[in-house]
Amino acid sequence: MKQRVLLSWSGGKDSALALYMLQKRDDFQVVGLLTTITEEYHRVSMHGVRQVLVEKQAEELGLPLMKVLIPRNGGEDEYRSRMRQAMLQAKGNGIEGVAFGDISLEDVRKYREERLAEVKMKALFPLWGSKTAEMAAYFIQEGFQAIVSCVDSRRLAKESAGRLIDQRFLEELPADVDPSGENGEFHSFAFGGPLYQRAIPFRRGRLVLRDSFYFRDLLPH
Repeated sequence: MKQRVLLSWSGGKDSALALYMLQKRDDFQVVGLLTTITEEYHRVSMHGVRQVLVEKQAEELGLPLMKVLIPRNGGEDEYRSRMRQAMLQAKGNGIEGVAFGDISLEDVRKYREERLAEVKMKALFPLWGSKTAEMAAYFIQEGFQAIVSCVDSRRLAKESAGRLIDQRFLEELPADVDPSGENGEFHSFAFGGPLYQRAIPFRRGRLVLRDSFYFRDLLPH
């Protein structure tokens, strides 16, 4: 019998690729998407993508979306408390674990495993140990479509925010930037590809600087 799991869903390319990989396996069944929303902004935490666009992703993927609302200035304790509550609810509904799109960051993996172990759930990492350049290329080759939603201005020029993630984008990345943005150099919004019933229409909005990050607002059509 397949284990029922949630997929931690940022709305970006690694989340989409993790879902793609899991749906090829016969030991797990992804029964929903789990995303954290900054409640004051109604946007995906860190990525800055509007909640309405993530809801549209879930609709086109045919999966329910479990939203965990996180206060803007809540701190680590508040984050843990709200996530723990959500996980206990999921476990009560027969969900055994959560899958993540992380590829190589050991400290991030350890954190996720420890938090889920507290509620006796499993953490899964379908992309773990892959070469990030190969994963980025594979994402494009398989027909996925994504746009850069956010860049760290210390690592990439602000003009990168709003660019399509294609072969040219990968070729023009600075040598010290991970091709999958694994170190937080950039985040993305995956709007089309083999998992989607239809590509999600949107348009580019204004560019906003918050702290050291440039966010390209993406507006639903």
